[in-house]
Amino acid sequence: MGRNKNKIILDLCGGTGAWSRPYKDAGYDVRNITSPEYDVRNINIFEGWLYDGKDPQNRICKIEDVYGILAAPPCTMFSDARTHAKTPRNLKIGMDIVKACLDIIYEIQFKIKSDQQKYSPLKFWALENPWYGRTKWFLGYPTYIFNPWEFGDMYKKKTALWGYFNPPIKTVILAPDKMKPSPVDLQHPMKKFDMLLMPELKELKSRSMLEDWKKTGLRQTLRSITPKGFAEAFFKANQ
Repeated sequence: MGRNKNKIILDLCGGTGAWSRPYKDAGYDVRNITSPEYDVRNINIFEGWLYDGKDPQNRICKIEDVYGILAAPPCTMFSDARTHAKTPRNLKIGMDIVKACLDIIYEIQFKIKSDQQKYSPLKFWALENPWYGRTKWFLGYPTYIFNPWEFGDMYKKKTALWGYFNPPIKTVILAPDKMKPSPVDLQHPMKKFDMLLMPELKELKSRSMLEDWKKTGLRQTLRSITPKGFAEAFFKANQ
């Protein structure tokens, strides 16, 4: 694990940090750039440093030390599941966050050390969003598509990845006849109990907090959690 401690992984809009957890567990230096502490749209690069806001003293890390980037910008404005929203769909607002993630990726990729450099400054980068949505209107068709069940998490949530990375190897080929309730299906009492045991949601202390998802935004949090099986497979393919 010591050999990884100087390899920085940026987890942009990382939320609970589920996608980057395997890297953190393996000793990588994971920086979760997520709300409410960070707004990815306010991240800047100046004189070789990534910093927060308009103050270059608010340093996050040296860009030359960034090893890989994971990005999971909110899909609120892009998702087909947006059917009962109180505010109109605004694709520009959604793309502002996607563009902010890509700007960070691009700025680091620009930093080649010579004209003849054949390798990428980043070992890998990947941006995630739901397949059933409008992100592909802007980014084109994705590099990789998966369902959680293909990595042993037996539920459906077709997800797309854009980027520069080694494709993780899927461990399940045939879809099971019966799927388990997805993490957003809060109508299953046993699933509610399981939620409270998830490390990503360890801050939840009572079932009443879980059932209050409409007020706290928990449902959106659960929808965005990267499946554990996929996260581990992606890590194995990209180290």
